[in-house]
Amino acid sequence: MPAKLIDGNAIGAAMRAELGTEIAALKKKGITPGLAVILVGDNTASQVYVRMKGKACDEAGLYHETIKLSKDTSEAELMALLERLNTNPQIHGILVQLPLPKQIDTNRALHRIDPRKDVDGFHPENVGKVAAGDATGFRPATPYGVQQLLLRTGVETKGAHAVVVGRSNIVGRPMAALLLQDGPGGNATVTVCHSRTRGIDQHTRLADILIVAIGKPEFVTGDMVKPGAVVIDVGVNRVDDPSKKQGYRLVGDVKFQEAKQVASAITPVPGGVGPMTITMLLYNTVQAARQWAHR
Repeated sequence: MPAKLIDGNAIGAAMRAELGTEIAALKKKGITPGLAVILVGDNTASQVYVRMKGKACDEAGLYHETIKLSKDTSEAELMALLERLNTNPQIHGILVQLPLPKQIDTNRALHRIDPRKDVDGFHPENVGKVAAGDATGFRPATPYGVQQLLLRTGVETKGAHAVVVGRSNIVGRPMAALLLQDGPGGNATVTVCHSRTRGIDQHTRLADILIVAIGKPEFVTGDMVKPGAVVIDVGVNRVDDPSKKQGYRLVGDVKFQEAKQVASAITPVPGGVGPMTITMLLYNTVQAARQWAHR
């Protein structure tokens, strides 16, 4: 029996509707959660993501600014902008869209953001808080969204064996930290696999929950999935497809047609994890505004 589809669009929409109540309550107190998104350069994919984030803010009733900078912007100019935003009371969350041009050190830029406004959760202070289970830390939006998908589809993580394929600072590592925490969406036994893992298929076949974020198109095949496992595909990859008008199609890191015949539940690409990433960015921005109000 084919796997149940986990609909990130529907879950994300429901969560944004729930968030509206808190946003309205903050506005009654004179606080409109504000997000600043900085785009440096003309990366096409980044421009699309930034537009989607702005649209989501408009729909949710958040204040937002999109600041577009030339691809020749210096590191010093970006740092000066971040300092201004750090002290701007209208802005509760700051996001620097990646990747950045080569003349700018990404870590230096991300570390310059005030950790209280770091809604991407990339500042070392927030990384540490998330690892320690401190609820005031900002959880990176994609793993946070994956955790919510599991919770809201009734997937039991407590005592489950979760295998995370990929160890990036953006997804893999924080995903493992969230799954390990004591509480809802946590208490799992976690294995992290990566490009140097030997016999990776031996690990994936043991997973009750398989989360794949390795950045390789259709890397996980059906025979790598344990029967009845829940499969969360974080990857979004373009592959050539002359039959499509645009000349390509989007696929995940999982071979969907094979895996869905084995898994009990699976996220599609697109329409799975992607909508949750933007939803959790809004949640983090509202969290930042709430914490600012109570500081």
